Amino acid sequence: MRKIPFWRQFFTQIVLVVIGLFVILPIWGMTRLALDASLIGRPTEFHLFPKQFSFETLLKVLDKPYQSVNFSVLLKNSLTVSLGAALIAIILGASLAYAFARFRFPGRKPGLFILLLTAILPPIAFLLPLYIFLGVLGIRTTLLGLIIVYAVFGMPFCIWNMRAAFQAVPKELEESAYLDGAGILTTFGYITVPLALPSISVAALIAFLMAYSEFAIGWFFVEKPTTLTIAMAIYAMVQTQYNSGAQPWSYLGSLALIMSLPVVIIFLILQRTLLEKMLFGNPGD
Repeated sequence: MRKIPFWRQFFTQIVLVVIGLFVILPIWGMTRLALDASLIGRPTEFHLFPKQFSFETLLKVLDKPYQSVNFSVLLKNSLTVSLGAALIAIILGASLAYAFARFRFPGRKPGLFILLLTAILPPIAFLLPLYIFLGVLGIRTTLLGLIIVYAVFGMPFCIWNMRAAFQAVPKELEESAYLDGAGILTTFGYITVPLALPSISVAALIAFLMAYSEFAIGWFFVEKPTTLTIAMAIYAMVQTQYNSGAQPWSYLGSLALIMSLPVVIIFLILQRTLLEKMLFGNPGD
C-alpha cells in the first residue's frame, strides 16, 4: 500500500476544511438570522450566534410570510410547480433521449447540437416565445403555465443526461428481450429504465431544484400573490420590505431556512438509493 506523504495529507485536509466552511458558513448565517429576535431592520454587526435566541420569527413566517398569503399556499405552489416540471421533463425527455441514444435518423446530429445550444443559452432567450405561446393558450398566469416554463428549462439537461445513461445500457440485453417476445415499450420500461434509474433520478432532482429555486423568469408569468412560489416571495421581500427596513431580516432568514427543508428531506430520502445504485448497480443484478 502506497504511503501518502504527511505534507500532502495536511494540505488535503486544509483544503477540505476550507471547502466545508465555504458551504457551512452561509447556511449557519441564514440560520442565525432566522433565530435572532433582536434584529430590527438590516443586520449591522457580525455575530456568530444569535443575540436573542427565539423561534418566534419562524412561527410568524409559517403563518403569512408575504402579503397575507399563507405559507401553505406558497409551499403548495412551489412543490406543485417543481414536481410537475420535473415529471414533464423526465417523461418527455426520456423518450427523446432514448431515440437519440438508440436510433439513427436524419437530423439526429443537428438535433443534438440544438439541444446542447438550448442548454447553454440563458433562460431569458425563451421568455418571449413562451410568453406568447402560453398567452395564446390562456394559461400564462396559471400554475400550469409555470410548470411548462420550468419543464422547458430543465428538459435539455435531462435529455443529455439520460441519453448518456441509455447509451451505457448494453444493447444485448434489449435484443434478448426482443427475442423473448417483448415489445419496445416493455423492454424500455422493464430493462432500460431500471438500469438507467440512477441517472434518471439525478436528472429529475436537478429539474426539480431548477424549478424550485428559480424566481426571476417566473415573475413574468404570475399576476396574483396566490400563484407565487416561495422563491418569488423571498425575492419580493428583499426588493420591497427589506430595502426599506420595514421588517427585520430574520423574516427573510426564516423563510429561506424553511424553503430549504423540502430539498434536504428529498435528498436524505434519495441519497442512499442513488449512491447504492451508482456504486454497486441494481441490487437485482
